[in-house]
Amino acid sequence: MTYKVTCHTFAAAIYGFLAVASLVTLFPLIWTIVGSFKPGIEVLLPTFFPRDPTLGNYGRLLGGQDFYRYFFNSVVIALCSIAGNVLLCSMVGYALAKLDFPGKRLVLVAVLITIMVPGVVMFVPLFITVNGLGLANNYGGMIVPFLVGAGGVFLLRQFLLDIPDELLEAARIDGAGEFRIFFRIVLPLCGPALATIGILTFMSSWNNLLWPLVVAQSKDLYTLPVALAFLSQGDGTINYGVMLAGSVLTIMPIVLVFLFLQRYFISGIATTGIK
Repeated sequence: MTYKVTCHTFAAAIYGFLAVASLVTLFPLIWTIVGSFKPGIEVLLPTFFPRDPTLGNYGRLLGGQDFYRYFFNSVVIALCSIAGNVLLCSMVGYALAKLDFPGKRLVLVAVLITIMVPGVVMFVPLFITVNGLGLANNYGGMIVPFLVGAGGVFLLRQFLLDIPDELLEAARIDGAGEFRIFFRIVLPLCGPALATIGILTFMSSWNNLLWPLVVAQSKDLYTLPVALAFLSQGDGTINYGVMLAGSVLTIMPIVLVFLFLQRYFISGIATTGIK
């Protein structure tokens, strides 16, 4: 009896700790949503709930046509990045996992080294390359450098190692070429891993601030994160209510994508050999 009471007490303490930790983690998001309904200077007051809730911040944000342009830019860049990573990462991962070619180990080592190198180290060389190719200040400059990622290649490679070689050999004996094997057999089996790559790529592209800020020299090419600072300003002062409303609208697509695809995301992480 004492043992059961002790177990129940311990379990209650664990759940209580997790509940508090979840609340602390979610508090900034909750405060952002609540604050987006506060009018004017009330955002800066030490109160949690708005005294006079208003949709004026969202009305001001959505009232200008520029917001929809920025949203469109973010969607185009994110979708192109997702398509490129899903296709190219799976191709490179398939080659590293199932094909034999000279320099295979060297390529794998290069992929691992790329994962270890911080992205900020490659920022200046990448910008010089993009600018030299004439891709600055257009969609190409914001999409092409992120069409394939070393992390996605490694994840797909780990996932594809679990596909039986006998399945692929049987297809080759039947006369199927490598492209047919890849598109008809391999890709359909990679659903969870591809969903994981898609979610991670979408989050990275949607939240990217520094690269679009540098490459997009024209205001018409700004993405939502870049535009938020400009949208929130008026008469030389920062409108925090509009900023919070823009933050909420920027966050919501990520939350919705993750909610709809979380089971594939969890399955993809669990089956790629990353423990």
